[in-house]
Amino acid sequence: MKDKLFIIAILLATVSIAINSYITAKNTQTLLIKPQIEEIMLKQTAIEKKLASIEGTLVKIKAPFDFLDKMKPPPAEDFSKEYKIDIGSSPVKGRKEARVTIVEFSDFQCPFSKRFHAVIVDVLNAFPKDVKFVFKNFPLSMHPQARSAAKASLAAGEQGKYWEMVELLFQNNQNLSDDKYKELAGQLGMNAEKFMKDYKDKDAEWDNRIKEDMAVANAVDVRGTPTFFINGMKTMSRDLEGFKGQIEHILRGDAK
Repeated sequence: MKDKLFIIAILLATVSIAINSYITAKNTQTLLIKPQIEEIMLKQTAIEKKLASIEGTLVKIKAPFDFLDKMKPPPAEDFSKEYKIDIGSSPVKGRKEARVTIVEFSDFQCPFSKRFHAVIVDVLNAFPKDVKFVFKNFPLSMHPQARSAAKASLAAGEQGKYWEMVELLFQNNQNLSDDKYKELAGQLGMNAEKFMKDYKDKDAEWDNRIKEDMAVANAVDVRGTPTFFINGMKTMSRDLEGFKGQIEHILRGDAK
């Protein structure tokens, strides 16, 4: 009986030692891992703070552009609509009774206006009796000399040299200035001093005429330069053949 009790006591002692060893090992393992866990948690906190900062920055960057989400794209241009275009005080070239009227909204510093104005010259030569041409100014804000060039052309008109000045302004549209305008006036045989006086002294008058042109442009949905209308209808034609086709179509009586 004593032997059995002794054996049981040994077994209990062994189990107790094993349990203590296990607990000690677990505690030791926890102590070793704890710094690593804390380091991971610190890194995670830092990442979360950085993400929050980035999110806040993105919100600030986006805020000024929120209005873009509310903007609707402009409607497509309507090339089938016939607009009533007020000629007003705009210069007209060609016969008053011509059946076809081409209206151009243009900018003297616009490279495309320069290129396609040459096409209009060819059109007028091809239809000297049937087409009249109306030139309206639509100076774009990106072109610093466009408005002053428009005024120079109007001042040249005081001496009957409007259309000649228009041609020279387009030819020299990368080198425009007050001195250049005076030089061009001299080339055209104008009284250069009178030209400069008209150019400067009548500035308010020229400015009002340009504003009138731009008001008409806005009323007929002009979106850039050059924009052409044939008998009140916006046209996509940009070469001689395109214009000729539309004009001949009108002259045959197939359209207005």
